[in-house]
Amino acid sequence: MSRHDDARLTRALESSASALLAYLERRVGPDDAPDLLGETMVVAWRRVAELPGDAERTRMWLFGIARGTLLNHARGQRRRWALADRIRLQVREAATAPPADDGSEVRDAIDRLEPDLAELIRLVHWERLSISDAADVLGIPASTARGRYQRAKDALRAALGVGASLA
Repeated sequence: MSRHDDARLTRALESSASALLAYLERRVGPDDAPDLLGETMVVAWRRVAELPGDAERTRMWLFGIARGTLLNHARGQRRRWALADRIRLQVREAATAPPADDGSEVRDAIDRLEPDLAELIRLVHWERLSISDAADVLGIPASTARGRYQRAKDALRAALGVGASLA
């Protein structure tokens, strides 16, 4: 790289910067355009040995680099959106996984329990927490949770007409 090339590229960038920024802004908006202009300039400096001889070809060369920067940006955006879509799908699948009981009769019976009993059952059976951990989540002593859990099981057995243990 010669001083002559450095000086020509500096002049070309100075004279074309506003046009390049406008070009980029029209494609990606005012938020991303300055960053893309910076990337364009970095690439131009890396490729200074390819600098065309005349001013107009140099200007078009810079626009070509800016276009490549835009294409890279668009690919990156697509990759980010695809990743976000995959994450959203995984979260949605995890959030909509069927509950452990997978039966509407049981869900309806749980919904008819007192709210604190229903939440305890959900924590233990759907979230697979121990009774002690569920007690922590609910902010109650473990002994209280054990008593409520037994009451909830008895109420569910009665509601479902089941004689066997639910645990």
